[in-house]
Amino acid sequence: MKYTEDHEWLSLDGDIVTVGITEYAATQLGDVVFVELPELETQVARGDEIVVIESVKAASDIVAPLDGEIVEINAALVENPALVNDDPTGAAWFFKIKIEDDAALDEFMDEDEYKEHIGE
Repeated sequence: MKYTEDHEWLSLDGDIVTVGITEYAATQLGDVVFVELPELETQVARGDEIVVIESVKAASDIVAPLDGEIVEINAALVENPALVNDDPTGAAWFFKIKIEDDAALDEFMDEDEYKEHIGE
């Protein structure tokens, strides 16, 4: 896995990257009560706000970590937003994005670098 400074995790499988938020981010948000996901087949550019998460504490956005096309969304999160708190790095992935250049992942943190980033 790779990690962003915004507490997203990225998992590459071929040219598809699965994106979710880290356990640290889920803990900071508190109880998640609403998730709005992007539309399928949406072309996104790195930095585009594409997911809205609302918790009892705050509302947050997830930005696209890479350029690409949304090829799958996790509809289970819309029905059960609490999955984000229950299993942030597993069942609670947000979307899958098809990318053209997997070398773009090289600039993100590995697990050790991310732990250092959050002070663990």
